[in-house]
Amino acid sequence: MRLRKKSLTTSMTALLAAALMLSACGGGGGTKTADPAPAGEGGTSTPPTEASDKFVLGETPLEFSFYGHYNEYTMPPWGQDESSKWIKENKKVTVNAIHSQGNAQQKFNTMIASTELPDVMWMDRGPDVEKLRQADMLVPFDEYLDKYPNLKEWMGDEGLNMLRSPDGKLYQFPNWYTNQPNGNAGYVVNKKIYKELGEPKLETTDDLYEYLKAVKAKYGDQVVPYEPHVQGQGIEVLYSAFAENALTRWISIRGVPNGDKLTSIFTDPIFRESMQYSAKLFREKLISQDAMTQTADQVKEKVNTGRVAVYAASSPTENAMNAHAELTAKDPEAGYFMIWPIHKEGLDKNKIFPGTYTQLGWNVSVITKSAKDPEAIFAFLDWYTGPEGQSVLMWGPPGGYWDGFEEDGVTPKFTEKYVTDAAGLGKLQAITTNLHWNGNTVFVDTAKAKYESTLPEEQRNWSTRWQYEITWKTQANATEYINLDPAPDSEEGIIRQRVEDIFTESRAKALYAKDDAEVLAILDKAEADAQAAGYDKLLAFKTTKWQENVAKMKGQ
Repeated sequence: MRLRKKSLTTSMTALLAAALMLSACGGGGGTKTADPAPAGEGGTSTPPTEASDKFVLGETPLEFSFYGHYNEYTMPPWGQDESSKWIKENKKVTVNAIHSQGNAQQKFNTMIASTELPDVMWMDRGPDVEKLRQADMLVPFDEYLDKYPNLKEWMGDEGLNMLRSPDGKLYQFPNWYTNQPNGNAGYVVNKKIYKELGEPKLETTDDLYEYLKAVKAKYGDQVVPYEPHVQGQGIEVLYSAFAENALTRWISIRGVPNGDKLTSIFTDPIFRESMQYSAKLFREKLISQDAMTQTADQVKEKVNTGRVAVYAASSPTENAMNAHAELTAKDPEAGYFMIWPIHKEGLDKNKIFPGTYTQLGWNVSVITKSAKDPEAIFAFLDWYTGPEGQSVLMWGPPGGYWDGFEEDGVTPKFTEKYVTDAAGLGKLQAITTNLHWNGNTVFVDTAKAKYESTLPEEQRNWSTRWQYEITWKTQANATEYINLDPAPDSEEGIIRQRVEDIFTESRAKALYAKDDAEVLAILDKAEADAQAAGYDKLLAFKTTKWQENVAKMKGQ
């Protein structure tokens, strides 16, 4: 199960201070020598070459501090799950967590002001990374790329060039980078409820509305007809239903392309129609009434107990997969399945994209100059993103769900346990998903594809099955829209924060609107307020960044 961003619940969720002194642990000075030979069955690194000064994991202990720059992110204790325990024991790597304590930006600013930084910081690409770079607090990776080749091999020069900073150097190690479609956004349906309601057609927005009304009529308050996860993710998913090739990414950047310019989200006809539809569902109590305030744990509990009829989010597969295993163990007729994305009547269903992906993936890890041995840390991250590191993270230690590699040295040999203990694998991945700091999408997806294609349908991993059949086919490439945000302390950055506040407030108000006309009135007011705050200037800034990305992608 490849869980991205918004799979940390996390949402395309956003994620989840004395501990700063942990950075003193630093990177342990490491032995640097030749790589060991690969173990054909055990699956280790690369063939021996001439003696070199390369750092070799497992020969000398490596210890470093790690900070996840998200309010809701809490790193699982290193060494307490099967995967990180194996890494700690076999690779001699210890990772000491520094937590945001629910106030990531304040923590970040304090770190910079004190110049006491963690060795590794895991964060979104953009202004905060640039702030660290401009303060000369980051270690460039360029001299390590050929020495430790996994990142360069799996991402390629084109992707690496997109990640380079204005000074031409590479400071960012990407997470869930890819060169092929991926992602989990879409609609999950409760199988038992669907059967009890006669398995009606569920393809269009009209179909969905009628179905949700039927759920409400039959089950009352015992079942949530439409569960949109946290922060209205499922409401953004619905946006894609109202136009062909409409990207949910446009909502998150607060700008909609019109020719070669980005224009207001508040005046976008697609957004306005989708908000009218969502408000109607909300008015009729067909959507969770605490959709904008509920926690990830509250959503998980509802999904696990089968109390949702339709569940839509930027990455609903993690919760749905685990819940499906639990529910079907008690009742073979229960569980969940996914449907092709909902579309407005008259649209081409094959041009509806409820989610997006980017070649650069989700977020990045940076190594700060506080690290005693940044090369050793890079060597670990490069191993972590390679076949063995990814296999241990995704499927646990060798000898369990997988055991060694095929002759190509890349494809894991999956064991019978992969099929017979799907619930156990799901529990392992529910933990390790929060340790995936530099996921390798192509490796993970290709490995699963090769193996799962040999299994009968009923034995395929729940998440993997629906990724193959639906979600990977219905995610759009949004690479051109990355890194558009201005620095927070710039004029445009201050405008952006005002626009963000206006957007958040207006969307919530629109949900509570008494009719379609009030929805439009609320969005008109939001447009006027945003323009008064300097929205046009912000859109002009983002347009410039967007066009620069387009040029880069064309090799210009």
